[in-house]
Amino acid sequence: MARPSPLSGFPELLPADRIVEQRLLAELTRVFELHAFASVETRAIEPVEVLLGKGEVDKEVYAVRRLQAGPEDTSDPEWALHFDLTVPFARYVLEHAGHLQFPFRRYQVQKVWRGERPQEGRYREFTQADVDIVGADTLADHHDVEIVAVAADGFARLRDVLNFPPATLRVNNRKLAEGFYRGVGATDTAAVLQRIDKLGKIGPDKVGELLVAECGLTETAARTCLDLATITAYDESFVENVQALGVSDPLLDEGLEQLAAVVRGGGEVAPSVVKADLSIARGLDYYTGTVMETELAGYERLGSVASGGRYDKLASDGKRTYPGVGFSFGVTRMLVPIVAAGTVKASRQVPTCVLVAVDSEEDRATATSVATVLRRRGIPTEVAPKADKFGKQIRHADRRGIPYVWFCRADGDEVKDIRSGDQITADAASWTPPAEDLFPQVG
Repeated sequence: MARPSPLSGFPELLPADRIVEQRLLAELTRVFELHAFASVETRAIEPVEVLLGKGEVDKEVYAVRRLQAGPEDTSDPEWALHFDLTVPFARYVLEHAGHLQFPFRRYQVQKVWRGERPQEGRYREFTQADVDIVGADTLADHHDVEIVAVAADGFARLRDVLNFPPATLRVNNRKLAEGFYRGVGATDTAAVLQRIDKLGKIGPDKVGELLVAECGLTETAARTCLDLATITAYDESFVENVQALGVSDPLLDEGLEQLAAVVRGGGEVAPSVVKADLSIARGLDYYTGTVMETELAGYERLGSVASGGRYDKLASDGKRTYPGVGFSFGVTRMLVPIVAAGTVKASRQVPTCVLVAVDSEEDRATATSVATVLRRRGIPTEVAPKADKFGKQIRHADRRGIPYVWFCRADGDEVKDIRSGDQITADAASWTPPAEDLFPQVG
């Protein structure tokens, strides 16, 4: 068989990088559960019409068809792989509403598939980690603060525990933006929002021209909208800066109050992580309140690696509406570039802490017995694959980053720290490695 070629957009991690990914997910899961979110998992496929009904273009959706379908089956595919976790979760809420207690707090870690052009930070198969709070008919504003807090807490933990780059969680509020645009005379606030969302791509001058030419704003009104987009703050001082622009509208006041609460709550959990940034627009039309985007220091070229917001109609069955607020960590989006750069890495390629050397194949049973005792005590252990010279067995351990080699001896076993060269007499029933050596460290 010829050597296979990589499939573009479908990243596969090497063992050491996979250790980093598993640790990242473990830390995020711990944060989610400390904030009292329950785990769910949904199926990988959804009806095509449901996915396309959420605004996704056909070319980005991977259809699913039975391989054994006959040549006479020319019908369009009925099912497709989900391209995010929001659509399947909305369906999950509708399907299981009778068994859920609202507000329902869920986290979900799964693969998703999207047929976009592969590039750094953009993949066709990737992992997301989402958290959402969903209500039945109503959902209190304070849940927006909770979602921002869990997002900020998650990134703070990745920074402190895994040495991830510092994150800036930029937040805005749709009510604030739409009320402001109404206050300057815009008749189509959605159109203004869509143009403001292009700031990062085409710059303020071009956006200003679009606001005048395509949204019907006066040049003064367009400049005022651009002035709003320049306002940022890690505290509630942004409120006065907005008010200083001289625009008034009841919806603007409501949005200011909600965003101030979000910034205040996020700052209490993770200072200098949550930042009010009134340029954030999030062009998706289902957001109705808080909106969030996240950048990593040194990786700004990736754009937002995690995002979310408030949506007053996550799902509806015609009788009841389920509003929600949520946040999605783009796990693969941020992880693959970070491990490729060596910014975060594992201390060894394998979980093994101890390699038990084999003096001869006749003594393998003895080595296996020692390994069994160590494993039962929670120490990751493997037995050498061959009864080579001890020097070769030590090199085998060294190449894989295994810190200790165990020697079975008739007059008392010994364990060697191959990094320092120290070798001591040891008993498998009582010897314990330092805590930092027990499992691979990530940082």
